[in-house]
Amino acid sequence: MSRVVAAESNISPARDTLPFFTSHSMELDDLSRKPVGASPTLGQLLKRVGDVRKEATGDETPVHHQILDLSDTSSVEPRSLPFVLSFNNLTYSVKVRRKMTLPSVLRRRSSSLGAAATATDLVPGESLFSRTKTLLNDISGEARDGEILAVLGASGSGKSTLIDALANRIAKGSLKGSVTLNGEVLESRMLKVISAYVMQDDLLFPMLTVEETLMFAAEFRLPRTLSKSKKKMRVQALMDQLGLRTAAKTVIGDEGHRGVSGGERRRVSIGTDIIHDPILLFLDEPTSGLDSTSAFMVVKVLQRIAQSGSLVIMSIHQPSYRILGLLDRMIFLSRGQTVYSGSPTSLPSFFAEFGHPIPETENRTEFALDLIRELEGSPGGTKSMVEFNKSWLNMKQSRNNSSIQHGTEHHHQQGLSLKEAISASISRGKLVSGATTNSSVSPTSMVPTFANPFWIEMAVLSKRSILNSRRMPELFGIRLGAVLVTGFILATMFWQLDDSPKGVQERLGFFAFAMSTTFYTCADALPVFLQERYIFMRETAYNAYRRSSYVMSHSLSALPALVFLSLAFSATTFFAVGLDGGFSGFLFYFLIIFASFWAGSSFVTFLSGVVPHVMLGYTIVVAILAYFLLFSGFFINRDRIPPYWIWFHYMSLVKYPYEAVLQNEFENPTKCFVRGVQIFDNSPLGAVPDAMKLRLLQTLSNTLGMKITSSTCLTTGYDILQQQGITDLSKWNCLWVTVAWGFLFRILFYFSLLLGSKNKRS
Repeated sequence: MSRVVAAESNISPARDTLPFFTSHSMELDDLSRKPVGASPTLGQLLKRVGDVRKEATGDETPVHHQILDLSDTSSVEPRSLPFVLSFNNLTYSVKVRRKMTLPSVLRRRSSSLGAAATATDLVPGESLFSRTKTLLNDISGEARDGEILAVLGASGSGKSTLIDALANRIAKGSLKGSVTLNGEVLESRMLKVISAYVMQDDLLFPMLTVEETLMFAAEFRLPRTLSKSKKKMRVQALMDQLGLRTAAKTVIGDEGHRGVSGGERRRVSIGTDIIHDPILLFLDEPTSGLDSTSAFMVVKVLQRIAQSGSLVIMSIHQPSYRILGLLDRMIFLSRGQTVYSGSPTSLPSFFAEFGHPIPETENRTEFALDLIRELEGSPGGTKSMVEFNKSWLNMKQSRNNSSIQHGTEHHHQQGLSLKEAISASISRGKLVSGATTNSSVSPTSMVPTFANPFWIEMAVLSKRSILNSRRMPELFGIRLGAVLVTGFILATMFWQLDDSPKGVQERLGFFAFAMSTTFYTCADALPVFLQERYIFMRETAYNAYRRSSYVMSHSLSALPALVFLSLAFSATTFFAVGLDGGFSGFLFYFLIIFASFWAGSSFVTFLSGVVPHVMLGYTIVVAILAYFLLFSGFFINRDRIPPYWIWFHYMSLVKYPYEAVLQNEFENPTKCFVRGVQIFDNSPLGAVPDAMKLRLLQTLSNTLGMKITSSTCLTTGYDILQQQGITDLSKWNCLWVTVAWGFLFRILFYFSLLLGSKNKRS
């Protein structure tokens, strides 16, 4: 036996030497739960040797821990359990719409008129159009650190709802009952810092590699006091713990790009949330969609995370026999009620006493779930099983109390206060995000709300956004192509416009179309945030960074592309169309195009924070931009707009850049656009011979008492601006107003994120 143990010790990896990354081995934790002086059984030793052999032959989840020498078990002392998460009488109900059918409506109406009561009568709190559905019904239990608590049940049983309730993802007014950690109610701010929540879906950037994804998570969650090299060491150690070393340089991938496997992607999702080594870890069905081997490796990783001093709570649909051996506590739910609560080893005795013994050849969880589903279809439902579970737990509790009183327990672990427990965990290396062990402060003050200051968050977010954009150059290429094609068409359609009255009308049409085009080409910014929305919600739910940092970085990372697009459009159209102003005119034209892109991009970004669907967003963007163009002053002058619509004229984003480019074009007082007989060009007299036009002009001169010749300037650029009603703002003021619109919509985008990403059920 000693030779076997020696072999195990020789092939085990060395302990991780990082001061902020501590973990405990499965073997050490198993021994720590044994009474002092107890020797391991032969079965336990063989199991350990089998685990080591599996690791030596290519297990993807190697254990980076030091194995305890089993020849000296007298030195092992029981490890205290500093954290106990207790939840009592959790009840949660929602209102759902009734399916309205004519017979049911008539039946309820007859009941309200005094007919005999039926099963469809309204109960208190319900209405004719809605009913109350209870998702959680008096759920109680506890979870301890170092252990995995698994919530099981069929689809719709309330597994995810219970995880959300424990993770404080349900509004306080809706959830009844209490959730305490070491007897103290957790504040929302405190819970966000010491916990992590892994969603069922893998929300990751597809074009980042595994190492880059974890490194960005480290930049967000680890404090700036840690050097870059230490953060990289933390990422490398985490990849070893998660079994991701071989996939470090592989992109995550999506439907159009081949990347890592499903199991690796799930482990990356877990890694992004545990990079700071949280105390509480909540997972919503982490094995969903995985094959048996991948699911087992994921839960094995979770077991090691728990043994490093974390409290792991997860929902799981139907665990295999191997996964069942990794779980410490289980809660079976049926339609929001607890039908079993206890350890996996107690399942046979529970069902035997309930009168449905589990056959030795069947999987315990499969038998339990099948029986629960069978009872759900019976007339009495699972009420008998719920009542039996309560009595069984009471009987088990009384036995435990009796054994403690008679001294049959080898040791009794005393609970720690929340402050003491957090301080002890920080001392062991938990909560890497800049926590302090100062015992004189409150638990809330022991850990910072955010690991890094605002400017570091903004820099990291901008870096990630630019890197992700560089990996998908086709997106910017398509946008640039659309701008260049539009500019080329406009340049060839309005090639070298003259200064005649027709040229003036053509210039007005060119400016109106060009300015509206800059806004329409910004519509491609709509899906950018919609694709990142749930990644943003996952990262901000537990304070990876501030929402304001995201808004600022989102704005800054968009500017280089907008500058390039503005320059491309300006250079393509300004000189080809023959616009006035020289280099200074071109510079202002470029600035107003850039301001238009900025305002349009900000407007579309704001809508993406409000509208949840891409197609709905495109419909709204196209409609509103059409209204902006209608009220811009091109189709109808400001003086002709009805008073009840004039407010929309001043809210039009197209109005200000349109007026700015008109002033930039027609501000030269020496340039004339209508001379002599050209005054008749836009009238029915434009078709008469020039000689007749000259006689008409002479007659008009005699009538007015002033000499008008064929070279007399009759309309200057200032006259055109007055005709268009552009007199209230200068071109520079129009530029600043356009820029201000962009900032306003960015601020509104921030508030839409603040109000629309609470990550909580109502």
